[in-house]
Amino acid sequence: MRSSTEGSAGGDPFDEGAGSILRQPKAVWATAGASVVAFMGIGLVDPILPSIARGLNATPSQVSLLFTSYFLITAFAMLVTGFVSSRIGGRRTLLLGLALVVVFAGLSGTSGSVGELVGFRAGWGLGNALFVSTALAVIVGAAAGGSAAAILLYESALGLGMACGPLLGALLGNASWRYPFFGTAFLMAVGFLCIAAFLKEQPKPARRTSLLDPVKALGHGGLASAAVSAFFYNYTFFTVLAFTPFVLNMTPYTSGAVFFAWGVLLALFSVVVAPRMQERFGSLRVLGGSLVLLAADVVVLGYGDHTTAVVCTILSGAFIGVNNTVYTELALGVSDTPRPVASAGYNFVRWFAAAAAPFLAPKIGEWTDVHVPFVVAGATAAVGALVVAVRRKALTGEAEELRPRHAAEDGATVLAN
Repeated sequence: MRSSTEGSAGGDPFDEGAGSILRQPKAVWATAGASVVAFMGIGLVDPILPSIARGLNATPSQVSLLFTSYFLITAFAMLVTGFVSSRIGGRRTLLLGLALVVVFAGLSGTSGSVGELVGFRAGWGLGNALFVSTALAVIVGAAAGGSAAAILLYESALGLGMACGPLLGALLGNASWRYPFFGTAFLMAVGFLCIAAFLKEQPKPARRTSLLDPVKALGHGGLASAAVSAFFYNYTFFTVLAFTPFVLNMTPYTSGAVFFAWGVLLALFSVVVAPRMQERFGSLRVLGGSLVLLAADVVVLGYGDHTTAVVCTILSGAFIGVNNTVYTELALGVSDTPRPVASAGYNFVRWFAAAAAPFLAPKIGEWTDVHVPFVVAGATAAVGALVVAVRRKALTGEAEELRPRHAAEDGATVLAN
């Protein structure tokens, strides 16, 4: 089984030595830069959700379908990404994904109804799936410093994108809710040019990936356990991302500032804090504890006053950042399945929750009250932690590699009972 800490275990990923994530080829930086913009597209609409609802005379649950269509298509597209990239190559797959995002992000800005916007976001989701899943494989394959440095670089791009997306959405969306979509199309076009200029064609895999390979990969108990736990976690994650803006009910600027702070914490805890915590306490212990804390945080968010809700929204970024890093390492390292196939199978499962949460959370709020969606989100995070605890033996192979040495010598368990 592979070690996801290959190349930098126990070291500082930002050290200027050979293992630093800062010393990378131009192709890696071009791919990571485009990844930042790709992830910006996820949180871009957060500050402008109320503005879109007013501009298109739509309800919160209708506007939340922007996330649902995006991630539902993304989930199914995970079965296609490996099939496509193993036939046309990683570079062409990245460019195809970027081209689709440019087209559908631009079309999103021209929408005359919420139905059109939801449809264009679905096309955007297909392009993003082709790009994001392939980008991870390209970065892991081309990055200097081993797979651990590559994963941290990818998580850095994710965190920076998630932080800057709401900020861009607020700055452009204050004038019109349409401008953030046009802005994203422009930035992705720049990313397209950078990839075309700096990334050479990647070697194709010896064996072509079939459409069912990601599903077959889930037959591995460890990968399936990571995917199921991530499914419940993602429901919590995207309840915060898609439903909280309606609860906070702020202007685009203030909402953008809140989610920018949220994204900064997400980035810092993904790249700086999570690796140190894993080295000290072990990956499964860290993941289980972070999920429990996230569960408590979102429940307090739902029942607190406005100031408390703002603080808890920002604080959730810390727990989400830790979770994202650990889940990514588990998905890529827990089995001997080729990384692109393992990533596709894992993402195929977890993105369904990202599609469900934005639709169900507003509906649950309409059926009950504004507090209950956050109770449900807290419960799903707790279930994710329970899966980690119950399935720790299936996940132990990966956790052994990330466990602190003194814990191994003492014979301590990976996850506290």
